[in-house]
Amino acid sequence: MASWNSFELEVVYEALGWFAFVSWSISFYPQVILNFRRKSVVGLNFDFVLLNLTKHSTYLIYNASLYFSSAIQKQYFDKYGYGEMIPVAANDVAFSIHAVLLTAITLFQIAIYERGSQKVSKVSIGIVSVAWLIAAVCFFIALSNHSWLWLVSIFNTIQVTMTVIKYIPQAVMNFLRKSTDGFSIGNILLDLSGGVANYGQMVVQSIDQNSWVNFYGNIGKVLLSLVSVFFDIIFIIQHYILYAGNKSSKSDTTTEHEDQIREHLVRPSDQSPPENA
Repeated sequence: MASWNSFELEVVYEALGWFAFVSWSISFYPQVILNFRRKSVVGLNFDFVLLNLTKHSTYLIYNASLYFSSAIQKQYFDKYGYGEMIPVAANDVAFSIHAVLLTAITLFQIAIYERGSQKVSKVSIGIVSVAWLIAAVCFFIALSNHSWLWLVSIFNTIQVTMTVIKYIPQAVMNFLRKSTDGFSIGNILLDLSGGVANYGQMVVQSIDQNSWVNFYGNIGKVLLSLVSVFFDIIFIIQHYILYAGNKSSKSDTTTEHEDQIREHLVRPSDQSPPENA
């Protein structure tokens, strides 16, 4: 297994990795806190959460398997060379575990909080079902010839696919509502920071090793960063530019309307409004 050529770059690599871990880990909390304070999940797309849970579950399987399994590591070195480094760090595994737990908590909030007419679409349920069916079939295929690296690459492919798909329902929902109310922008800003740091971490490793195998040997991590950054920018544009004033104007209108209803209910219908003195 390869070692670091530069101590300084190794320090930068670790710093970027744990910065990405902290940013991505904290990014789950603004939405959870927002849901708790509002006692409502209206505005948060349920398909996004369900797809996200599948994405992080399969990513956890990939990261944990490649990081802890000596058999899978051996197959990786046989394929890419013993001079390369395993493209999964401890922070990747820690992030995946945390992500699964927090996404599950968000899904629990959907079950217990006010959600209006929102529900999980049949399309998303179908996508998730197909993804896990494919994973199950591939497991039994890998079981016969012990092709474990191929199997974890399947899980990696599933997580990349989920990453590409999961943001679309929320982006479309924001567009149709012309509002990002109920969807935490704090989640997006932290996610963007983590994505940039994660990509930077891989660049630092490639520079130190003078090899770009780190990228095509872990294409899932590369696409994870790029796709996340792309959609984060879309959400930021929606929140701060396209629909920036919609939340406050809707709140003002709703409050004024509720005040009129309350005034009408308090005043008897046969009593005329008092004249101004």
